[in-house]
Amino acid sequence: MSEANLRKVSLAPMLDWTDRHFRFLLRLVSRKIWLYSEMVTTGAILYGNNLPRFLGFSEQEHPLTLQLGGSDPDELARCCVLAQDYGYDEVNLNVGCPSDRVQSGQFGACLMAKPQLVAQCIDAMVASVDIPVSLKTRIGIDHEDHYEQLQSLIEAVSQAGCRYVTIHARKAWLEGLSPKDNRDIPPLRYDFVYQLKEDFPQLHISINGGIKTLADMHNHLQYVDGVMIGREAYHNTYLMAEVDRLFYASKEPPMTRKQIILAYADYVDNQMAQGVPLIQMTRHVLGLMHSCPGARSFRRILSENAWREGQGAELLIKAAETVECD
Repeated sequence: MSEANLRKVSLAPMLDWTDRHFRFLLRLVSRKIWLYSEMVTTGAILYGNNLPRFLGFSEQEHPLTLQLGGSDPDELARCCVLAQDYGYDEVNLNVGCPSDRVQSGQFGACLMAKPQLVAQCIDAMVASVDIPVSLKTRIGIDHEDHYEQLQSLIEAVSQAGCRYVTIHARKAWLEGLSPKDNRDIPPLRYDFVYQLKEDFPQLHISINGGIKTLADMHNHLQYVDGVMIGREAYHNTYLMAEVDRLFYASKEPPMTRKQIILAYADYVDNQMAQGVPLIQMTRHVLGLMHSCPGARSFRRILSENAWREGQGAELLIKAAETVECD
């Protein structure tokens, strides 16, 4: 299967959610979906004191992208080298996050106002490594949300060597809306993303924002090359179990929810032996039983007990016994 086809469905980078534990869980659900890390800032990587914490992952997670937050070309290039050394399959530049923290660092969505700087960043990143460098962006910011401005940004990064672009089909308000509201309130403009694919047929264009069903994914793939799934993959995790069959022509049956729990329990045992608290891992599994009879009891058992001393991976198995789905 070509690299482009491997990218038909991807997991959106979500701060505090798509850490290595959730990515491992989702890899049990889907063997094919392309995974993204949380956004990691260049400062955390270059000037922090715990590189494995920010860059570590399990080999089972491949294919996997590291998303970077930053705006200094040299620092981004240095982080790309580290990502390649760690074994990531790709590095992605975040040009879409609207949080105050990101704005204070002059990166994320505010970079959309500086397309030439973005191009310089991409150029330095591409030159530093052999793995692909990609971009994730919004369709615009504040009142600067005309298609021509987005088109100009994509033209600039394309000329700098970027071949893979993901567009969150909403603009971002840098003031007046919280990051949560920025995920819901600005209207979706899927037509902008479809037009980009027409204007840049040589690029692999993925679409992100408001995609909640397998039918949504199928419909978007009539116009673009890939779909990126965010919150729905977290809150309704088993939805992704059908992705391999529907979009990658896999003949291998997906694991059942309870088979996933057993495999994840083994992972939890191993991680706890390395000092990872149980609750850091059980919090990610709450959406696995979405819509199943007994799902509420499953979530309650984990939420009420995972923080208690003496609890271990067997709590996952106990909670799963209350669910009627396989």
